[in-house]
Amino acid sequence: MIRVLLIDDQHLVRMGLRMLCESAPDLEVAGEAPDGREAVRMVEELSPDVILMDLRMPGVDGITATRRIMAAQPASRVVVLTTFDDDDHLYPALAAGAFGFLVKDSPPEELLRSIRMAADGDSPYSRDVLGRIVDQAVRARVPRAEPAPAPVIAGLTGREEEVLALVGEGLSNIEIAERLHVGVTTVKTHVASLMRKTGCPNRIRLAVLVSTRAR
Repeated sequence: MIRVLLIDDQHLVRMGLRMLCESAPDLEVAGEAPDGREAVRMVEELSPDVILMDLRMPGVDGITATRRIMAAQPASRVVVLTTFDDDDHLYPALAAGAFGFLVKDSPPEELLRSIRMAADGDSPYSRDVLGRIVDQAVRARVPRAEPAPAPVIAGLTGREEEVLALVGEGLSNIEIAERLHVGVTTVKTHVASLMRKTGCPNRIRLAVLVSTRAR
């Protein structure tokens, strides 16, 4: 059973997310909170598998909450829920340790699939959100307070270069496996190797790295 924590200051949004999660037999809502301060406390108390985090909330916002959660429990998987006017907050959320990004109006089946991906260790993100993160990373030239991945990557195998390029296109592990005619487990192994060699903590960082290298 995948235990999910819902963080959003809008009660109706939390209610909708709860109803969606409870409709899936393999998901359980561990709790919900209306702000970042309560989110940090509940993560410590409940240790959920996946945290769905709104960015803009009164008091402690989603970025600050994510940073505090990751400092206390680095293995936490925070999936940020964004809207189309959140662009200025996307890269800071990534720098704070967000594990995935989804737009709030994602189809229900995509949201459920993304929760399962995050629980399985595969960072979920909408491709349009990735493009917006890359654009902001390019404009910001990566904040100096946050170490940037090296622009030149040495020691990659030919297959790793292929996988890296497809990660940069926003493809999931399943899509990469289908494109390269290999198993999903093989793709996961290559992605893990790429993260180790580049110092990127998740696949979104990998995607930003390859996308910014191409610009």
